Amino acid sequence: MSDKTAFHQALAALTAQLAGKPLDAALAQWLNTAHGPTSTTYQRLREACLQGAREGWLCEREGGGIRYGRVFKPEDALHRFSVDVVDMQNIAGPHHTHPQGEIDLIMPLEGDAVFDGHPAGWCVYPPGSAHHPTVAHGRALVLYLLPEGQIQFTR
Repeated sequence: MSDKTAFHQALAALTAQLAGKPLDAALAQWLNTAHGPTSTTYQRLREACLQGAREGWLCEREGGGIRYGRVFKPEDALHRFSVDVVDMQNIAGPHHTHPQGEIDLIMPLEGDAVFDGHPAGWCVYPPGSAHHPTVAHGRALVLYLLPEGQIQFTR
C-alpha cells in the first residue's frame, strides 16, 4: 500500500463488510477467520500502519506515553466508522466507553504483545462497553474502528 489514499480504500473495502453487523463476539470470530493475522487484509493493513507511522501521518500525537491519532473521521465512504491508530508499549490508556461499540485490529510489533489480553488479530467491544485499553508484554499498534466516531473518555 503506497499512501494514505490506498489505506483509505482498503479500509473502505473492509468497512463495507462490517456495515450493519452487530458489534459482538460473532463479529470478532468472523473477522479473525476472514481477516485474521495470516490474511492478506491483515498484512496489508499492518504494513500500511507501519508505513504511516514511519511517514508521520499515523500516530502523529503523543500523550502519556502513547502515540495516537485519528486518521479518518466517520464518513459515508467508510460506512460511518472513524479510524484511529495507537502505538502502545506496556501501558494502560485512559478509561473510556464505546456508546456504539468498538472494533480493534491488534498488530504486535515487539515481544509477545497483547491488547486487553488479545493476541494479533481482532477484538470487538459491544455498544456500551468500557475499558482501560492496555498493551502488555511488548509493543503493538492497534487500529480502532468506532461507529460514528463515538468514544467517551471517563473524567
